[in-house]
Amino acid sequence: MIAGGPCKSSEDDKCGNGDCPTVYETAEPGMLAIQGYDVDRQTPEGESVVLIPEEIVKEAARARGWL
Repeated sequence: MIAGGPCKSSEDDKCGNGDCPTVYETAEPGMLAIQGYDVDRQTPEGESVVLIPEEIVKEAARARGWL
């Protein structure tokens, strides 16, 4: 896990379910697995589009040393 994950407190629980959007490292170089919100958009078989809060992307970028 790079960023996100279980909410630290009830004030941190923007999702209302105790588990926030999360960015994960994978074994495949250059690829991130992302848990996020479903959006209403048609995608090719086996693909999906997710929305994650900007703060999570920034947190992941800092963890990877990009910022």
